[in-house]
Amino acid sequence: MKKLIFASTLAMVAASASAGLYGDTPDATHAWAVHDRNRPNPVKIVAEPGLPPSDAIILFDGTEKTFANWCSMKMEPTKWKLVNGTLESVKGAGYIRTKAEYGPNFQLHVEWATPVKVEGVGQGRGNSGVFLMNDFELQVLDSYETDPAKSPNPNPNYADGQASAIYGQNPPIVNASRGPGQWQTYDIVFHAPVWKDGKEIYPGTVTVFHNGVLTQDNWEYEGPTYHMKRTVKKQPATKAPIAFQDHGNPVHFRNVWLREIPCRHANTTHGGPDVKEADVKALRHKIAEQLFAKIDTNKSGADEVNAILEVISYCKAEPFCGACKKICGAYIARLDAMDAAALEKAKGEIMGVKKSCDVLARNKVVENCKLAAKINEIIKARGWDKKKK
Repeated sequence: MKKLIFASTLAMVAASASAGLYGDTPDATHAWAVHDRNRPNPVKIVAEPGLPPSDAIILFDGTEKTFANWCSMKMEPTKWKLVNGTLESVKGAGYIRTKAEYGPNFQLHVEWATPVKVEGVGQGRGNSGVFLMNDFELQVLDSYETDPAKSPNPNPNYADGQASAIYGQNPPIVNASRGPGQWQTYDIVFHAPVWKDGKEIYPGTVTVFHNGVLTQDNWEYEGPTYHMKRTVKKQPATKAPIAFQDHGNPVHFRNVWLREIPCRHANTTHGGPDVKEADVKALRHKIAEQLFAKIDTNKSGADEVNAILEVISYCKAEPFCGACKKICGAYIARLDAMDAAALEKAKGEIMGVKKSCDVLARNKVVENCKLAAKINEIIKARGWDKKKK
């Protein structure tokens, strides 16, 4: 009995998955309909606790091999040191950067620690920074104790210059810092600014979790985070290195990995300020071709009608429209040839075709449809539109 129930459930799922049109259709800026069953499912990855996701790019894992991923800003060998499986900044060595470039949008994980021995004050204490796309700095600093009145070892500072600040622009929501020498984490989601025709149409954003705590909530950049001045916006590169700052303190970094992510505004499956309608139409045409290839255009049953209407919901180019006229015309002829008993027997499939026609009409994909008119005529004549008492 359990096997029969399971088999029946699978059959229902399979039928649902191939049911065609459902409630909505693609539009000018959306390649997919709402709840679109033709939309590809996300790629499966492995994400184990404490380990980089399986699709991550490992930038540094403490080995000589990944230390070789890094260089000076002039693409020369770095003077930073590999110490006990960590990157250690060296005073006067300058910034360190990845040889490869990434972007414009990514998820970045960085672990860092300021020196155990507390020396200096303000920006001179445990100072470094994570640079994104060359122009955007996320501050690294010993900010564990900041209130002189309450702390025995304070490091008071300007709010937009402490740990987890978007340097010179936005302080963290809260101070989630750990003490000197303790390992801390940044989990960063970065979206670069979007420019079009020489103008910025999206400022770019960053979200930061510091030690697992949200400290920057989708902050919109005011421009590059240069020091001590309001910045002039400029069009960024599409890719750039990840870089860490040398500010004269022996700050350590470890477990650095990155995942490039699609831009939510340039992604042709969604709308947004940088959506390109030509890309959306091309993708919809591709989907239509894939669906059309599965149809036997020499048949004219309800399955073929629903299938070709689904194709038309994506693209009304040829040969799709011609096939639609052929299949739907033949189906109308079949309906005309049915007597009352045959129509009653076929009521379920006819009402199913009506639902597909209704979806196209509601979304103005097809108007004044002859097939829909014929089915509505049958429904009225057979009294299917009247509720039973």
